[in-house]
Amino acid sequence: MSLVINNNTMANSAAQHLNDAYGALGSSTEKMSSGLRINSSADDAAGLAVRELMRSDISTLSQGVKNANDGISMIQTADGALSVVDEKLIRMKELAEQAATGTYTSDQRALIDQEYQAMASEITRIASATDFNGIHLLNGNLSSDTAMVIHFGTGNDSAEDKYNVKIGNCTASSLGIGNASAKNAGYTVSTQVQAQAALEALDQAITSKDKIRANLGALENRLDATISNLETQGTNLQSAESQISDVDVATEMTNYSKQQVITQAGVAMLSQANSLPQMALQLIS
Repeated sequence: MSLVINNNTMANSAAQHLNDAYGALGSSTEKMSSGLRINSSADDAAGLAVRELMRSDISTLSQGVKNANDGISMIQTADGALSVVDEKLIRMKELAEQAATGTYTSDQRALIDQEYQAMASEITRIASATDFNGIHLLNGNLSSDTAMVIHFGTGNDSAEDKYNVKIGNCTASSLGIGNASAKNAGYTVSTQVQAQAALEALDQAITSKDKIRANLGALENRLDATISNLETQGTNLQSAESQISDVDVATEMTNYSKQQVITQAGVAMLSQANSLPQMALQLIS
């Protein structure tokens, strides 16, 4: 190679390699400081796209777990209210049994019926007042198959991502008891015959209420299993996303040290290359 002063080719070459090494050192520094292998689409465009999809699913699954837990809280609210309805129905049957025997007078049965009707009114009050986040649960508003949807999945498939919640009407009239209902067997216990008929009506009311509670219990168990599955999915997706996105610290530290040495060598060689034209001046002088 000729010794010239107009063009310092060796210095240009050293500067180019120094810029490349310095850029690689900067990239390695960014990865080490952020903990991420992919900090921009320039690092890995395909990997970035996959990572962002995974991140969106992970975030959605986390919210799905919260939704399912809210659903369980709602079910527990309804079931707790129905446990109180249980007590009232049991008391009403006790009163019907009392009025069904022949040792009480009509006036005494009228007094018994007053409490019987009070219990029926309380059942209706509980059904009308029980709500979760302003949503009434037991007054028949949720008796339709699609009245409430608990959504927990990342998509919108009716078989995979959501449950329809149905809760029957639990007012006294819907259960067929008390004087707010149709004049059927459970209407009153003011006479011995009516009290005897009310026993059967109360059995039917208790059975209807038990079916509602059984359905709620089954759905709560299902949501518990769903939460467990969602948490497992989220953990596995998080692990997969980490494999794509997170930096391998040991490997990157090795690369960082390598680029650091190359950069230092590039600086030294550039300095040497920049001194070459001085040798030409020595020949001229």
